[in-house]
Amino acid sequence: MPDEEKLESPGEPVTQKTESPDLRRRLVKHFAVEVDTSSGYYPLLICCFVTGLTDGTLYNAYGTFVSMQTGNTIFVALGTSGQNNRPFGWARSLCSIGCFTIGCLIFARLHKLIGGARLRRTVTLSFLLQTVCVIVAAAIIQGGVIDGSYPSQRDPNDVNFTELAAVALLSFQAAGQIVNSRGLGVSEVPTVVITSLLCDLISDEQLLAGLSRNAKRNRRAIAFVLTLVGAICGGWISKATGAVQPCLWLVAAIKAAITIGWLGWGSLLKRR
Repeated sequence: MPDEEKLESPGEPVTQKTESPDLRRRLVKHFAVEVDTSSGYYPLLICCFVTGLTDGTLYNAYGTFVSMQTGNTIFVALGTSGQNNRPFGWARSLCSIGCFTIGCLIFARLHKLIGGARLRRTVTLSFLLQTVCVIVAAAIIQGGVIDGSYPSQRDPNDVNFTELAAVALLSFQAAGQIVNSRGLGVSEVPTVVITSLLCDLISDEQLLAGLSRNAKRNRRAIAFVLTLVGAICGGWISKATGAVQPCLWLVAAIKAAITIGWLGWGSLLKRR
């Protein structure tokens, strides 16, 4: 009897060892495939709502955008001529522009380093990083490090440079959205730009074509509406709660849901 036990016991770890490599191989294969880009615009359309929600909230609280860098460029220009109505308001806008630019560089290089912008592991990691940035920004404000009251209770002439931490994090993660839109081949939904989107929408030669005949026009129109609705919701939520962080927690939840969604997103191989 003891001999039988000795013979059987070595077999157990062997089974575990063979199962573990198989699981790893399946996971590696799962994350190495390209996601189905034919429906990859859905998460990006949701990101348009997120952009409106974030900018609609942050502009009212801190006087700067974290996604729309055209407006920030004008704010910086006005600040250099002494026409900014908030002390060092131009510094917040300049911080946003700088961090957005750095974000574009890092996300683009990260996509290339991982192996391609359309791989499941790339989009999952990209949105995970964006989610973490939003969570950290929301936590900083929630913890009282930065004043998150709305409308702000502080003196307009009081300059608090700790606000730059939230602006920097949110601007950095916003860059990931537009880099993803380019990588997935959905450039008609840039997620952070309205000016060029409207131009492309209205100048489309098939603007009045049937709903099923012009998919890009449909996406542009939906992206514009979602950005607008997001900004309206951001204003309503901030006004109702008297704080900035509820909107940011909502943004974090949406980004986390998108990240989880990429884990089970259909692959290009299955579509073929």
